[in-house]
Amino acid sequence: MKAIILNEAGPVSNFKYVDIPKPEIKADEVLVKVSVLSINPVDYKTRSSEGGIKRFFEDERPVILGWDLSGTIVEAGKEVTDFKLNDEVFGMVNFPGKGKAYAEYVAVPASHLALKPESISHEEAAAGTLALLTAWQALVTNGKIKEGDKVLIHGASGGVGHYATQIARHFKAHVIGTSSEKNKEFVLQNGADQHIDYTKTDFEKEVSDVDLVLNSISDAINNRSVDVVKPGGKIIYILGAIAPEYAEKAKNKNVDLFAILVESSGADMKAVADLMQKGSIKSHVSQIFSFDEMDKAHLQLETGRTVGKIVIKL
Repeated sequence: MKAIILNEAGPVSNFKYVDIPKPEIKADEVLVKVSVLSINPVDYKTRSSEGGIKRFFEDERPVILGWDLSGTIVEAGKEVTDFKLNDEVFGMVNFPGKGKAYAEYVAVPASHLALKPESISHEEAAAGTLALLTAWQALVTNGKIKEGDKVLIHGASGGVGHYATQIARHFKAHVIGTSSEKNKEFVLQNGADQHIDYTKTDFEKEVSDVDLVLNSISDAINNRSVDVVKPGGKIIYILGAIAPEYAEKAKNKNVDLFAILVESSGADMKAVADLMQKGSIKSHVSQIFSFDEMDKAHLQLETGRTVGKIVIKL
């Protein structure tokens, strides 16, 4: 099968396009023939750093990056009961861990998958995996979002942000989204009630008494967000560690500031698949690259200017 491997961290020129044997599946796994996969910032951050590679793959070399896919089941383990051959499925594979999705065939725990909604394409499905699950687990699982909440979404035009806006709208929250002016209409179309151009306006001058914040931008935004969240509110950060002084500031105001890391979950995939089937959540795919253009896809994502999602078609 076709695959992309890395022997060491570094630039995109370190990608090697190879032919290797198909993976063998365990009893609780299925073998998926990949139609489309998706990439996220974690992909290029892992590729470019030995520390990033070791975080997910320890001392394994070479490694196959990737966690997001949509495709068709071509083999099923003897313990798999929820899926059958030729089912079209999508999901985030073994995150955090060894996803190995940059390949023509991927061995996937059946518990990490959901049936692909018939109403959407493989491109839309692959896009709606890590980024969509991150938004779901942030707002729903951890944020306990409910009708009437005032929700501030930083980076509302990005991969996680455009899904988070739609989820908040689905729960009938009041949604405030930040982005540059050029993406204002996109943010509003996704369901935001208010848009703030972060390049011209400090959000803390426009917003107050927020119940829930989703921050996919930077730790410095956590510090500023504390000022607009009401006591008892929450700030959820998805990029790692939080500075102790920001955590202390939040604690003093009785604001719950914490970081999360998305985890593979078939149950959550089924929940979002249902909303995608109904049209309540839609993937915005801004660019489609071919498998042999993975380097170009990474470089585009690294610009930090991607609206919605990038996918890779095999």
